[in-house]
Amino acid sequence: MKKLAQGDKAPDFSAADQEGNVVSLASLRGRRVILYFYPKDSTPGCTAEACSLRDGKRELLRMGFEIVGVNPGSAASHRNFIEKNALNFPILVDADHAIADAYGVWGEKKMAGRAYMGILRTTFIIDAEGAIERIFDKVDVKRHFEQIADAYKQQ
Repeated sequence: MKKLAQGDKAPDFSAADQEGNVVSLASLRGRRVILYFYPKDSTPGCTAEACSLRDGKRELLRMGFEIVGVNPGSAASHRNFIEKNALNFPILVDADHAIADAYGVWGEKKMAGRAYMGILRTTFIIDAEGAIERIFDKVDVKRHFEQIADAYKQQ
């Protein structure tokens, strides 16, 4: 599997969100997209990351960004996660990890000496024409909104 890089065309995708609404990269064309992949609903790090993006959404919208989360969990799990944390953006269901595979973020992880396959926490910024503008693979979960905003304020 090819590792994506800045400047590459973002792989197209189409998947249902937590409410069953189909979201595709094509439907987001014309807008900058924060496409963020995270390992699991309602875990401490994933909650911190989602809440950072929630809290910064107004500023990110002002900067021209849309936010879309991707995770292999179920729609019901995503709905619960969204409701519990008052999240204000969709989370796509990627149960077969096809989107994660296309973006190169489904891989081997290790915890407590055990190896397993899962989402490698990564955020892709996709420009209005569908090209990858920036990749965050060292995500600061507590400050992810600021991490993104700061990167674009420095341009």
